Amino acid sequence: MGKARTIARRSFLVGSVALAGGVAFGTYVVHKPHDNPLAEQASEGEATFNPWVLVSSDAVTLIVPHADTGQGVASMQAALIAEELDIEFGQFETSFGVPSAAYYNTAMASEAVPFMPTDKGFAAETMRSAMGAAIKVLGAQVTGGSSSTPDSYEKLRAAGASARETLKLAASQRTGVPVEQLKTAGGAVQLPDGTELKYTELAADAATLDPVTDVPLRDPSTWRMVGRNMQRLDVVAKSTGTMTYGIDLYLDGMVNGTVRMNPRKGAALNSYDASAAEAMKGVRKVVPITNGVAVLADNTWTAFQAADAIEYDWAAAPYPAEQDGHWAEVAASFTEERLDSEWRNEGDVDAVMEGAETLELEYRAPYVAHQPLEPLSAVAKVTDDRVDVWATHQMPRFAVDKIAAITGHKTAQIHFHSQYGGGSFGHRLEFLNITATVEAANQMRGTPVKITFSREEDFAQDFTRQIGMSRSKGAVKDGKVVAHDLQIATVSSSRSQMGRLGQSVPGADSQIVAGAWEQPYAIPNFRVRGYAVPELAPTSSWRAVGASSGGFFSDCALDELIHAAGADPLEERLRLMNHDVSRKVLEAVGEMSGWGSDLGPNRGRGVAFVLSFGVPVAEVVEVTNTDSGIKIDKVWVAADVGRVIDPINFDNLMKGGVIWGLGHAMNSEITYSDGMAEQSNFYTHEGMRLAQCPEIFVKGLENGSAVKGIGEPPVPPAAPALANAIFAATGQRIREMPFNKHIDFV
Repeated sequence: MGKARTIARRSFLVGSVALAGGVAFGTYVVHKPHDNPLAEQASEGEATFNPWVLVSSDAVTLIVPHADTGQGVASMQAALIAEELDIEFGQFETSFGVPSAAYYNTAMASEAVPFMPTDKGFAAETMRSAMGAAIKVLGAQVTGGSSSTPDSYEKLRAAGASARETLKLAASQRTGVPVEQLKTAGGAVQLPDGTELKYTELAADAATLDPVTDVPLRDPSTWRMVGRNMQRLDVVAKSTGTMTYGIDLYLDGMVNGTVRMNPRKGAALNSYDASAAEAMKGVRKVVPITNGVAVLADNTWTAFQAADAIEYDWAAAPYPAEQDGHWAEVAASFTEERLDSEWRNEGDVDAVMEGAETLELEYRAPYVAHQPLEPLSAVAKVTDDRVDVWATHQMPRFAVDKIAAITGHKTAQIHFHSQYGGGSFGHRLEFLNITATVEAANQMRGTPVKITFSREEDFAQDFTRQIGMSRSKGAVKDGKVVAHDLQIATVSSSRSQMGRLGQSVPGADSQIVAGAWEQPYAIPNFRVRGYAVPELAPTSSWRAVGASSGGFFSDCALDELIHAAGADPLEERLRLMNHDVSRKVLEAVGEMSGWGSDLGPNRGRGVAFVLSFGVPVAEVVEVTNTDSGIKIDKVWVAADVGRVIDPINFDNLMKGGVIWGLGHAMNSEITYSDGMAEQSNFYTHEGMRLAQCPEIFVKGLENGSAVKGIGEPPVPPAAPALANAIFAATGQRIREMPFNKHIDFV
């Protein structure tokens, strides 16, 4: 297979040595634990058993280091610890902790290897293990890729179990009762006579002990919390408007500000005249920052007004000024010189296509913005001795490095305080809000500085989803799909994003063909190639990353081939499916939706299936073609994550992913004119309106052998399911997002 040539460029295991990027790590280094950051901060009498549990005489604190940007991972992490620790919601506090290598995320390894997610063979598992080892050694603390749950599932339960058994040992040594006769419940150790010793009472005793490790995890049949409906830790505050997000922070003596950076992203600010702004009442200072200025004032609104009053001379964009130039570069990228990967090449595609009647298709996916409801913001205070920054970020250790580079402090002097985030969708994997705030605060040492991006500036500076195009050719015979040659050309969001970190992406970029090459279909002749478009406007990870467009390209093309064969869209997908877990997902969504029943005139159903982040998801969309346009009536969605941690949150994330995917497919794109994004707010980059939202039915299956996350996987099938439904209702194929360029919605 074509993927073989890329394997040597990626991390793998040889004997007992993990290799990553040409650097070898011996097994001693791989197995050596990182220092416990809680131990460095714990006061006398406080017990910390591992990086996730801290017990003092006043409280039990559970560390939830994965960033919570609305997806509920703070509650998920706490529940996993609490399940084994025998402590209930309401009996503990939570903290996001400090950036630390101890919070490395090995679940990211699955997306970094050129093997099918369904491949559990020796070579695939060995490479995943080696990638995980490299991630551990490097201490990569990352929230993303729907990896928080699989990363946390075992290690956090083990952390809770270790703390529980150590607290029991402390109680045993205090009372003389053998450990075997002790029980735990409700945040306390229970003696045989019914006496309870609260964990907080045992903190000082436990602090003198070596933690008990290698504790067997409990059987799921005994679980009290995990797998059951939970009330998330943040739901009351969010429901009552009392939630404190990063943008809500206030510090004594703080100045408020905003930024204005070159709207031609990445280009410089040649010069500026701030005299009018500086004369405005309430304006404290206008200071230069990278590619722009920061305006500091008594309040944020004054800063916004002052930023508008400045005259700017912006440098030209380092990419095509007009949108047509972007599309022309993508279209020109289907060349051998720009071939990035060929990880799927089965059968003999060229031989089968030769002389056969073929179907040739082209699909397009535009740039789209992240647009979280909470605009970018941060608070920073810089002194000669330390730097404090309050913000939400998905890679806080990288943030610390960037802060240190700006201020000249050592990383040990940087104190990063993670906050709840009001949405991200990948937006908070970038650093502009943090670097701009620290640059401004560094010029006002001793004064806390809060920078808030206006909504328009947030849109202008957003590193969007990658722009891309697919060209496919297929053949059918005897009512079956027999060949599919799928070529995808996109800019590499991975290389764009990592380049801003001073990092490279070795080998091929799997995200260019994500949502396409790894689909578990046994098409006899199947080839998927990815072509790397030279970087245009800077891009970044957007919810579901490459699969957000790759799923649209691959599934819609397959649906067209199935129609050309005269086969049923669901039945032919099931016939081609060679993965039992995925097949059951497709079967479930067919049963849920009543697939095959007569809908009557002007109505249609479309089915789509995309496996992304190791999670098979199938969706059926039902629409009505009205006199005013397409009405989306109902959506059925099924997924298999191996184990559903919280059914309520699972349901919410599935529905949210469907709405997100449908809304962007219908209405959203970012286009460039004169090097600047033309869309500057929600009214020009709409999601789905409340009145357009369909009734959504969700089913979670648990047949998979590994626990997976669900934040992103519902997104990729949404667009193709809708496009396929529109075809079923109208006979019109829509091969370009957003769909509203070709059809109306009501």
